Amino acid sequence: MEKQYLIKKWLDKELTPEEGEAFEALEESAFYKEIREEGQRFKGQNPSKLPSFEVLERKLVAKSPRATGLSEWLLKIAAVFVLGFGLYVFFAKSGENSIQTQLAQKELVELPDSSMVTLNELSDLRFNENTWDKERTVELKGEAFFKVAKGKKFDVQTSQGIVRVVGTQFNVQVSDDVFSVICYEGLVQVLYGEDKIELPAGSAYRVVDGFAETYAISVAEPEWLNNMKVFENMAVKTVFTALEEHYNIRIETENINVAKEFTGAFELNNLENALQAVAKSLNFTYEKSGENLVLIKSAENQ
Repeated sequence: MEKQYLIKKWLDKELTPEEGEAFEALEESAFYKEIREEGQRFKGQNPSKLPSFEVLERKLVAKSPRATGLSEWLLKIAAVFVLGFGLYVFFAKSGENSIQTQLAQKELVELPDSSMVTLNELSDLRFNENTWDKERTVELKGEAFFKVAKGKKFDVQTSQGIVRVVGTQFNVQVSDDVFSVICYEGLVQVLYGEDKIELPAGSAYRVVDGFAETYAISVAEPEWLNNMKVFENMAVKTVFTALEEHYNIRIETENINVAKEFTGAFELNNLENALQAVAKSLNFTYEKSGENLVLIKSAENQ
């Protein structure tokens, strides 16, 4: 398949499964994706129409019909800049917004209806402001706290379930093995598989490794907003994974029951304090090895 054909269909989100594989095989596919991700951060008042690749190719060839060596190299650079500008125009016109957070970073985002979202670290939030009146949908990967404007409605779509809201405050967390929704104010509706759960203020719903449960809460907002990570009856392996992801470390255990349940918390801005808090609750010792490795052993065998 021709490269231009694949890229054009990729921009229009019309790739078939076979064409998707062919696009991924392109040497420059990762670079195009990077430009597209950056393009989603831009907004424009009066964007121009995105030119087709056929038009772009004709213009480049017409300007340099016998380009070789250095000229050909410069031509390729020009094409990349035109593609980057085209993607900027494309996403400015489409109204797509994508916000990603890095390690130890939080981001405050305002939705088109004035609802506010606090995005936790290592998370991704996407929405389209141009189609918001017709399709009130937010896509979430990771974790976020929502303060919904009074009387406003929208859906939060995740890889594991959908949260439907009307003027409320709630937290959503989604990862490979955890799906959690906590309602702090108002009422939310959770759609998970065939289940449909109504969560009033002060209640929560979570699915861990396929096991679902509803439980009560007693706090007014997520603890991570105050740099604390709280766990309630969660497996130790989940706690260790959270430590690894947040502090960019690797944990190795010896004689530790990682299936044991843990209720407690650790700080999000001090690794030493975090390890001490978890170690005291679970009765283990730890030892740092190098910059990123932490060895954890049961204190009962010491």
